[in-house]
Amino acid sequence: MDDQLLNILRTLVLSATPLTIAAIGETITERAGVINLSLDGSLALSAVTGFGVAVFTGSPELGILAAMVAGALVALIIALASIELRLDQVAIGFVLTLLMADLAEFVGVPVAGQRVQGVPYWPLPILSDIPIVGRIFFDHNALVYISYLLVIGTWFWLFRTRAGQAHRAIGERPESAYARGTRVNLQRYAYTLAGGALVGMAGAAYSLSVRVGWTTPPSMLGDGWIALAIVIFGGWHPARVMLGAYLFAGLKAVAGAIQSTDLAIPVTLLNTLPWVLMITTLLLVSSGGVERLLRIFPKQMQYRLRTILRSDPPRALGTRFDER
Repeated sequence: MDDQLLNILRTLVLSATPLTIAAIGETITERAGVINLSLDGSLALSAVTGFGVAVFTGSPELGILAAMVAGALVALIIALASIELRLDQVAIGFVLTLLMADLAEFVGVPVAGQRVQGVPYWPLPILSDIPIVGRIFFDHNALVYISYLLVIGTWFWLFRTRAGQAHRAIGERPESAYARGTRVNLQRYAYTLAGGALVGMAGAAYSLSVRVGWTTPPSMLGDGWIALAIVIFGGWHPARVMLGAYLFAGLKAVAGAIQSTDLAIPVTLLNTLPWVLMITTLLLVSSGGVERLLRIFPKQMQYRLRTILRSDPPRALGTRFDER
């Protein structure tokens, strides 16, 4: 395979990593019935927190931990507002994403333009030597490999463990889960914090891995909304969520590659390609377009494809539950 194409695919995997981690974090949160719409602002605040701590300590690892704490604290506000104060999760999320984005720009002024060592490059022994595949998937830093493990681990947790079954139950039928002895709100706190911490890790991946540094305004603004769309695109399933992140990153890579050619296509139009894909997908899901699309296939294939393409949200998503 051509070295240039290999480098493009390798860069695609690296650039998809923050989206994958953030979308997996949101999947964990929404599977528990909580919507965290603060992702866009939380990513920016976590990115500047991680970068700032790395600048002042010289340790990207401490920066990642600090970013995870920042993401978890933002998620904690969502959980407290919803569970204790009984406020609307969507409204709180919108307010927080605007507030955190502005806060990130403000606190990021002292570290803008600073230089720091990013997450160390760490090709995996043996695996990185595999022709083509090794160069694309196993010739990166630890955050990329963590994203792989998160997808596999989250899938196993949700669909192969008893605790994961209870996790899904509090997002589907919290009343039934509570009747079986599950402390619904306590677990919602835990999964919201865990999801928020992963969003924080994704923020650090932007400023300490994909593009080491911090600029104002933040370069990742808008990606939080994409991560939310990817969760819907992926049907709240970890493997499909990862596929959505890679598809979005791939379209951005294609747009970038076309810009470097002599084709007379406006740059603005090319940059809208990934967004058009997400909007089209959301319209298909919300309008029942998937069901109409399946009708063109033989009946024996429709069930399997419906299972693969199913995109039903958790039934109790965004609702409060009063334990009595």
